[in-house]
Amino acid sequence: CSRLRNIQSILTQSSKSQPDGILCILGIDSRYNEGCRELANYLLFGLYNQSNNDFERTGFPEEVLDDIIILIKPDSVHLYCNPVNYNHLLPYVAYWRNLHFHCLTENEYEDEEAAEEFKISSFVDMVRDCSRIGIPYSCQGHLQIFDMFVVEKWPIVQAFALEGIGGDGFFTMKYELMDVSVDLWKTYSKMDPVSLEDLLFEDLMIFEHQWTNFFANFDTEIPFILELSESQAGEPFRSYFSHGMISSHITDNSPSRQPFVLFGSHSTKENLNSGNFNFPSEGHLVRNTGLGGSTAKHMVVQCVSPKGPLACSRTYFFGTTHTPFLGNDNEMHKQAEQVTLLSQIYTAVVEAVLAGIECYAKTSTESKAKEVAEQMLMSVLDSLHLTQLKTVLCSKIAFQIQAVNNHGRITPLDNEDGLSLIKTASMMVFDIPDSLTGRGCLGSVVFSESFLTSQIQVKEKDGSIKSETSHIILTAAIPRYASWLVEDSDVKLSEKAQHVLKEDKSFLGTLLTGGDGAYIYSSNPQTMPAEGKLYFFSDGILFSDPHHGSISISKNHMSSISLYDGDSTSIVAALFIDIKSSFLAHLPIEFHTRDNFLMIALFPKTKIYKAFYSQVFSSWQNQTNSGLSLRVVQEEFLSVEQKRLHSSVQKLFNALSFPSGERCRELKISAALPELERFVQHFTVSSVSHEPIMRAHLPVLLQQSEIIPDSKAESDKVVITIITGLPGCRCSDLCAFLVTFNKEHGRWIVYRQTMDSPECFSATHFQRYLSSVVEAQQNHSVRQSTYAKKNKRLLVVLQGYTDVIDVVQALQTHPDPDVKSSFIIGAVNTCVEPLSCYMEHRLLFPKFLDQCSQG
Repeated sequence: CSRLRNIQSILTQSSKSQPDGILCILGIDSRYNEGCRELANYLLFGLYNQSNNDFERTGFPEEVLDDIIILIKPDSVHLYCNPVNYNHLLPYVAYWRNLHFHCLTENEYEDEEAAEEFKISSFVDMVRDCSRIGIPYSCQGHLQIFDMFVVEKWPIVQAFALEGIGGDGFFTMKYELMDVSVDLWKTYSKMDPVSLEDLLFEDLMIFEHQWTNFFANFDTEIPFILELSESQAGEPFRSYFSHGMISSHITDNSPSRQPFVLFGSHSTKENLNSGNFNFPSEGHLVRNTGLGGSTAKHMVVQCVSPKGPLACSRTYFFGTTHTPFLGNDNEMHKQAEQVTLLSQIYTAVVEAVLAGIECYAKTSTESKAKEVAEQMLMSVLDSLHLTQLKTVLCSKIAFQIQAVNNHGRITPLDNEDGLSLIKTASMMVFDIPDSLTGRGCLGSVVFSESFLTSQIQVKEKDGSIKSETSHIILTAAIPRYASWLVEDSDVKLSEKAQHVLKEDKSFLGTLLTGGDGAYIYSSNPQTMPAEGKLYFFSDGILFSDPHHGSISISKNHMSSISLYDGDSTSIVAALFIDIKSSFLAHLPIEFHTRDNFLMIALFPKTKIYKAFYSQVFSSWQNQTNSGLSLRVVQEEFLSVEQKRLHSSVQKLFNALSFPSGERCRELKISAALPELERFVQHFTVSSVSHEPIMRAHLPVLLQQSEIIPDSKAESDKVVITIITGLPGCRCSDLCAFLVTFNKEHGRWIVYRQTMDSPECFSATHFQRYLSSVVEAQQNHSVRQSTYAKKNKRLLVVLQGYTDVIDVVQALQTHPDPDVKSSFIIGAVNTCVEPLSCYMEHRLLFPKFLDQCSQG
């Protein structure tokens, strides 16, 4: 329904030239107009897509299946179809408000001439009370000059002029036609739960695949990494973007974002803004783009979806931000200062962008988000002891939030439709000076994410309206941190740490076991888990992977070590290690957190998992000489942060152990975007309507609670449920079912209309009945039975053509105010028996439309 309401909102905008209705004709009757088909696919969720095989399986010819005409009016919809496609359309259109079907029975449809006449007369009937009609003339990316004489040549429009059954004259002379394509395109760009699902399962999947290809370029030996050029590294992003743009047919000149890959000092403000990535340089290599022609210390990369709204940028590093611990804290090796400095600035930029997104989700104001982001950047720089850099960088910061339509074209952020568009928040710190020499520029640091916000208006008890907001970062699964060892000094240090594997006894004790497939997690939500080799020693652990080199943790640097495995072989075993702050210099910067703990995850059924239990578990548990032994903890003793981390790794394990397919993809998305489920529930509610929701109802709508808390006064009232429906709609059957089904939960009293006058409802009889219910309640003794204390409900079953409003008014005009205040109307239900609701040609009984007008 929300998609239909979005289209109807075009008709209710306050404008003199607004059409009275939007006409959508499919198939041969509109000469296969693409704009009409695009509108039908939007309303019917892709039913008429070329990729939809459901229609092909029916065996009916195409001209029968796409034989539909839809006229959308501000408060109703007319739909012409035939008995064949009626059943395919019904699941999609059954919820539309004030829907009028124009459809023959199967027997009538067999007479081709009568069927054609019925279609023409239905078309004439639909448009009768319109004067201006909107036509979805062009589809997105194929803007055509509107020509009403082309519309006049559409077969059904030509037939309008037929004498006898037509509309007395030419269609284009009788009605003013206008092109509504551009307004419709804006509507199609609004995200809703269905388009979000398509984005996650199609666009995001392809987008992530480009990043996988990008990383594959660097998963090679060090000499080859050094020889990589910007052109080679960026090839996956460039091909994805340029091929997509060729097939997107976008003809407008609105600004679009460009992909880029720039190494080291070449990532200047000038090069980032030049937008010349389609002609990249072959001469800029990893080995020659650092200061003074040295090896690059970092690169900035951006991937942009050519035909969709997704884009994100990252800064990755060549080198490490830690020195592996080699047994002596005093033996500190000279760190790569440039890599460390750039990493620290990047860490601050990541925090700043995420703070900006959170602020924007709550306030929808870019200026406030910018202010919060810049404050966060400065406070993180302070905490990293880079205060002296703040004055230098102040003038080099650029933060912005851009809204994009579903073709990735930038649109104004203050647009009223902006709330339901995907946005990208980005921060760049340009031309960072080398703080050591004071000469030269290290390049720039960039970070951006695509995100979607959701807003629900909530009505408080005092009548004030507040906003409840939520947001999801769609590109969060793209690694925010990555590094590769390329410098000789880094490689040698990492190899030196590996020497302990060959020694009988080292600063980590004796080697117990080791193997592939372990994951190391930090409580920093910005970092992805690192997968690599893990070796257990009697007095510590050694972890190594291609991105970080070696990380050696001695038990002297641990303040505690605990294990959680849920007493089950299907649950990931997690080692929680609390580390001392003295160890931070030996840990990559992205693993630094306030609470200083790491989690090592071992997946069930892997070799390392089995080896841990057979060769490490008892040895670590019974250790007495080092004073630090392994504790096994139960779930209830885990902290909130530990539970969050374990839940995250468990989701990853479940996804990886599932056979590939749609369910596997769902699990992977859930593992990568843990907030998704909560956001989708919020977004589903906010997409339905912009009307305020009562605060008490919100937890139920968000599925956080099953019951609406009653106020004391309301919980004492008897709730009235009204059941109505046309004759033959089985109201009594529903009533009997409800009474039986709910007998454990409460007492249901049933009031039926007096059978002597089924046509009319007696208000006085109903009022007397309500008085008797209240009297019976008061006469109960103080020692009520448990059964009598249960919540009472009154079911009012209406027969035939009674108006619901008569029942409501009978309660509201009750002469006894005490009786009136003892009842509250909880719900009005209309029973629908489809075969009892129609008159001729699927025209609905007026009374039925009246009963369902609010639904």
